[in-house]
Amino acid sequence: MRKPISRCLGSCLARVLFAAASIVGFADAAPLRVVATTGMVADLVRQVGGERIEVDGLMGAGVDPHLYKASAQDVVRLQRADVIFYNGLLLEGKMGDLLTRMARSKKGGVYAVTESIPEELLLSPAEFSGHHDPHLWLDVSLWARCGDTVAEALTAEDPEGAAYYKSRAEQSRASLAELHVWALAKAAELPQERRILITSHDAFNYFGRAYGFEVVGLQGISTVTEAGLADMARMVDLIKARGARAIFVESSVPPQAIQRIAADAGVRVGGELFSDAMGTPGEIEHGYDLGTYNGMIRHNLNTVVEALR
Repeated sequence: MRKPISRCLGSCLARVLFAAASIVGFADAAPLRVVATTGMVADLVRQVGGERIEVDGLMGAGVDPHLYKASAQDVVRLQRADVIFYNGLLLEGKMGDLLTRMARSKKGGVYAVTESIPEELLLSPAEFSGHHDPHLWLDVSLWARCGDTVAEALTAEDPEGAAYYKSRAEQSRASLAELHVWALAKAAELPQERRILITSHDAFNYFGRAYGFEVVGLQGISTVTEAGLADMARMVDLIKARGARAIFVESSVPPQAIQRIAADAGVRVGGELFSDAMGTPGEIEHGYDLGTYNGMIRHNLNTVVEALR
């Protein structure tokens, strides 16, 4: 027996209204408020979190995370966040105590993106007092692993988005795998004997291991301690002995010391590299945005390879 038309219309209308209410409910759901410390962390979190999150990055272009001190406004931003992401491994040295207090007060919701990287893959230079080198984003294959940590953390705070975060983390990892392959091919354009990378501070050790460069930094892993005259003299001697074709400044470290060394050694400054901070968002170079992680890596490889040819 067929249902009366009025009953069919009522049933269909109810289903339509229910579906519409569900869509509106999802659209009206407030995104997670996320605060990230460095630009690299913020970029990764955006890639994984997509439209379900709103990311506020603390440190912009040219900012040194080793020396960064949180302002009163930063503290408010951190307190209001649903989730906080930071690099970890002591990169945000002067913010360490603050992040610890935030984790305690929030009873969770504060995550280091590097926390799941196996210890055997981390570098531990002798001069860093037994701690690990925090600059692992300069090895794209390692940084790709951190996306899974972000997805797990966002899922813990927003369980309904679990499948969404997992899918986007997989997409991010695939994209970074392609970037890593490109970086390997770009580095291979240089003969091995020319792959000596001399920079302002020792941020490029993971980069060197991944892409086959000998890396020498004027300062140590952290920029807290400034280089002395003896350090600069040794660097000049090294440059002359090795016949380095160029040395490099970094966007987050004052350039004066490297510029003086270049003048004393009779070598040119090959360009500015992004080490502890990305470039300015919206600044386009060869089709890529320097304010993104992808743009950061491509700029660094292109700059180094062209200067050392």
